[in-house]
Amino acid sequence: MSEESKSRPSFSPLSRWKIGFDVAFRTLLVLAVAVMVNWLGAKFPQRAYWSEQTRVALSSRTLTLLRSLTNHVEVTLYYDTRDPKNFYPDIIELLNAYRDANKNISIRTVDYTRDPAEALKVKEKYNLPASIAAPNAPPAKDLIVFASGERHDFVPGAAIVNFQTVQMPADDPNFDPNEKRIQLLKKPVTFNGEMLFTAKIFSLAHNQPLQAYFLQGHGEPSLTDDGVNGYKKFALTLAQNDIMVKNLELSGLADVPEDCNLLVIAGPVRTFRLEDLDKLDRYLAQGGKMLTLFNFNSRQQPTGLESVLKRWGISVIGDYIIDRDNSNGDTAPELHNFNPKSFVSPLAQFALQMVLPRPLIAAAASSQSVNAPQVEALVATSENSVLAADRSAPPRSYPLIASVEQKPVAGATTPRGITRIVIAGDSYFLDNEMIEAAANRDFLNYTANWLASRDQNLTGISPRPVTQFRLTLSSHDAKQLRWLLLGAVPGGILVFGWLVWLVRRK
Repeated sequence: MSEESKSRPSFSPLSRWKIGFDVAFRTLLVLAVAVMVNWLGAKFPQRAYWSEQTRVALSSRTLTLLRSLTNHVEVTLYYDTRDPKNFYPDIIELLNAYRDANKNISIRTVDYTRDPAEALKVKEKYNLPASIAAPNAPPAKDLIVFASGERHDFVPGAAIVNFQTVQMPADDPNFDPNEKRIQLLKKPVTFNGEMLFTAKIFSLAHNQPLQAYFLQGHGEPSLTDDGVNGYKKFALTLAQNDIMVKNLELSGLADVPEDCNLLVIAGPVRTFRLEDLDKLDRYLAQGGKMLTLFNFNSRQQPTGLESVLKRWGISVIGDYIIDRDNSNGDTAPELHNFNPKSFVSPLAQFALQMVLPRPLIAAAASSQSVNAPQVEALVATSENSVLAADRSAPPRSYPLIASVEQKPVAGATTPRGITRIVIAGDSYFLDNEMIEAAANRDFLNYTANWLASRDQNLTGISPRPVTQFRLTLSSHDAKQLRWLLLGAVPGGILVFGWLVWLVRRK
């Protein structure tokens, strides 16, 4: 071989220019494709999911609302983004789905632990409360603020996920084998993000919140009481559904106020005056909406409400139920029998926790006309249930919560629209303690919206079960996995590259 052929370069200048041009062209082509894909993704925000576990599919009701939304809604997440227990990644993923469905929704996150100055601006701008639980509680944190125009409201992060207290399994990393007491674990059960977010956007799209009145004067609990049996969380839940609550006493000659969209009678234990019962009769005849919760302590002393409701087709029994299949002792049945044809049907996969509930039975309504009240059992016990005072009687299923609806005669109108009533044989299940149990809060959300004739808030949304996955590794397994990810995989790539280099060099 001559000296000239040995010194000849492998690539001529022209070849090098061709290679350089080819590399540059391919690089620009890849960048152009990436830009095009991002543009298409922004213009047509449909998503594909490889797994059902990662799917954020909005309900038909939410999509209908978002398609009709023309106002700009600014969502601010006032969150600690590094807290692994506050479900921040799930919340932001859900809100991104809202934004993809309507570009009038904008989202931003303010981390109050990393950016205290910006956090202070958010607190001042939206007048965020010092606390959402009790006067002496720590400052409110982890809030989702919704703002549109001059109006704004927030959803507490604590309301997004319902938890259930269960016994800690022995394979839990926090389990202490030397601990003699039963070790408990708060397990996430349901994710209520879509229910709360859609209700909040819906309320911002309307100019005036609804007005509820909470009857007082007969031993009812207090809306400001944050104790175990108080109703402060009840009032907060209604507020989250854009229903403001005021106390009401039926004193003097005044009837139920004209602006009353919902009348709540919770756990009275003293007898109503006859003139007050007449006022309730007139309110319901005008198309009023009423939520009535009976207290265990009134079973032997009728309050007078029993006679009012009997005229609407419901009798309340002066006893309480023992559900032998679903009871925690004799006092707290866990109910699973939801009426699949009613507005509570989305809760069918969950449970309702009640305390000493009184059963309801159908009664002959006073009106037998074409528009007679329509009575439906919403929640019932199992077939193996008995009355506490007559445990020898054959067991059967008893309704514990029922609804009544009466529409005006065709061609006629009533001042308050369609009469709707929900009657429950227990008032404890919605107090500050029990409202956190099972799907009790979710039941109140559905009931309040049905009574307020917000049927559009009931279709297609239900709490989503929280699915947890746990990977249990021993210290030896964890060490092997660490070496695999940090050593074997990068090392294998280097070795493969070195082999390719050797082959090409030859």
